Order: sequence, then structure tokens, then C-alpha cells
Amino acid sequence: MKQLGVVLLAGLLAACSSNDSVELEPAELLDIANERDVNRVWSEDVGVGTGEHFSMQALSILNDTIFASDAEGRVTALNRESGDELWEVALDQPVSGGTGVAGDLVLVGTLNGEVFALDSASGEVRWQVGVGGEVLAPPQGNGSVVVVQTLSGRIYGLNAADGSERWLYDNTTPALTLRGTATPAVLGGSVFVGFASGKILALDINEGVLQWEQRVAVAKGRSELERVIDIDGSPLLIGETLYSASYQGRLVAINRGNGRGMWAKDESTYNNLASGMGYVYVSNAGGSVKAYNASNGELVWENDQLLRRQLSAPQTFGSFVAVADFAGYVHIMNQTDGEIVARRKVDGSGVRSPMLGRGDTLYVHGNSGELEALSVE
Repeated sequence: MKQLGVVLLAGLLAACSSNDSVELEPAELLDIANERDVNRVWSEDVGVGTGEHFSMQALSILNDTIFASDAEGRVTALNRESGDELWEVALDQPVSGGTGVAGDLVLVGTLNGEVFALDSASGEVRWQVGVGGEVLAPPQGNGSVVVVQTLSGRIYGLNAADGSERWLYDNTTPALTLRGTATPAVLGGSVFVGFASGKILALDINEGVLQWEQRVAVAKGRSELERVIDIDGSPLLIGETLYSASYQGRLVAINRGNGRGMWAKDESTYNNLASGMGYVYVSNAGGSVKAYNASNGELVWENDQLLRRQLSAPQTFGSFVAVADFAGYVHIMNQTDGEIVARRKVDGSGVRSPMLGRGDTLYVHGNSGELEALSVE
């Protein structure tokens, strides 16, 4: 199977679509009018960060604890209010994707195809199992079943008590894909999963039986590069509606119960979506940040001041929506109109991993392993 990194593939596609011999530079940062203050609530070193493979290291939160991982297998639990370390373990495995939580477990997957379940209170390894393929997104679950997606397109349902296999769903993967997979989304008796084929599926979480499938994108173009339509962002669930977006495809709203499409807009992203104030937020592959009306798909606002800055997934907190970029800046916008009102440089090596928002606090995990909690005044 041929696979390319997100940034490399995006660059190749841009080159193929232009006759220009000069590559466009990232947009320069503009001064912020009426800038607000960004406060660092706390900051902690939680390892080496994304490592040489630039693997995502997503954060997760359970109650008052935030969990972080790094590319060398260090998993750290901290009090999310103070940043005080609660425990730390070294798995000595190349963790990729970051941490997921389910019940009282912290879940991580590795490039070697191993899945670890840790006790959320102590960090003790409850179980470890192999799934035969790279795990590039954090496993998820509901306390009884742990769901794992591999790069090869397989979905495993594992017993949360001991890691034994309950079911397996196998999906065909295209010849050329982005190097990443969507994080499964679990709600009730279903798990929702996006694939490199541009399809999203709903599976029964207990049996792995297909409930419905919906196509988010259709491959277009003559070359393999032009036909890449991966869904690498996690499905977003708001009430009875599921939102999903693909690279070089569409942003869609789907009835999560029966899989019927509600609206669709042409869009291209390899990031997670975010929601707030009745909007769905997208940071697209070109570097625009957009807000769509969640109920009807109408474009509410678009901010194009950050073009070609390799933006992270958007994340909402308080009344703001934030994105981070390749230079390590976090850009904070009003949710209502997209105006940038604050900016802070967190990590000179950049920020790729999804940020997390809780209440008025934004948690940012930089590529070099610094974890910061930020607030805006």
C-alpha cells in the first residue's frame, strides 16, 4: 500500500494544480486589533511530543484528569486544573495517535500494532493486545467494548475487561491514502467510523454488525493524488446529527440513527471538526477557518488570514474557537464572527495534535512535548 504524509501530499497536490514554479509562502501574521490577553494557567513537559514520525498525540480528559502521551511511549496523567502530575508510565512502545478514555481505562495504540489499556487512577497496565496493524488514532470505548481502527482499515471490538477480541470489521483501503485514520466516535449502542474510501459507517458496538453506511466523498480527477478522499477527522456528534468531512470531498450532516444525508457542502479537510453556538467549525486543507450553520449548512463566516499555515483542527472553549499552526502559534477567534482576538506562541516546533477545550480553558500539546493550559481575558 502506498501512503503519504498529510503535509507532503497536500504540497504535491498544490504543485500539480498550479503552473507556477514558485511555491506560495504561508500567510504572514497580521497585527490584531483590540487584542485580548492570553494567560498561561500552567505548563508541563509531558515527553518528546510527536517524534520523528510526527504522529498525532491527542489529549483526553476524564473527570478532573487530563492524559497525554508521547512518541516514545510515555503516558502522563495530570490534574487538569493545576497541572500537577498524578502518575507517569513508560510503555517503551512508539505510541501513535494519543490517548483515549473509556470507563476507567486510558487507551493508547502503537506503530507496532499494540493496544494498551491503563488504569486511569494509577497508570497500571490492565492489558495489552496486538491487532496486527499500525494504530494511528486513539482507541475509544463505552466501558464494555474498546474500539480500535488500524491503518489497514480494520476495526476491532475488544472486551474492555481483558482485551480479548469480540468482533472484527474489515474494510478495503485505497492504494493511496493520507497517513492517518479517523478516531472512532462512540455513542449509545453504535460506533461511527470514517475511512480512506470516503465512506462513514455505523456499527453495532456489541456485535460489529453494519447498521448503515454513507458516502461522504466521491473520488475525482485522473491521478491517484487527485482521487484521495480520506476521512481522517473524527465524526462529530451533536444530538441526533453526525457531521463528517473528507479530504478533497465534502462536509456532510447525517441522521445518526438511519444514515440519511441532511445537507452537504464542498469542503476539504484532514482535521477533526468542532462545534459551538449552533455552528460547525472547519479548518480546511488550504488554511481557511469556516463556520457553517449546523442545522442547514449555510456558511456563516470564513477567515482566510491563515492560508497555508498547516492548521490544526479547530477547538472551541468559552466563547472562542482556536486553531494552531506549523510555527506553534495558537490563534484564537470569536465564535460569532471569526475575528482573531488573541494569539500565543506555544511551541516553536509547531502544533499538530488536536487541542482540547473545557469550560474557559484550552489545552495545547506542542510537537516538542510541552502541554499548556491557556485562558483568555
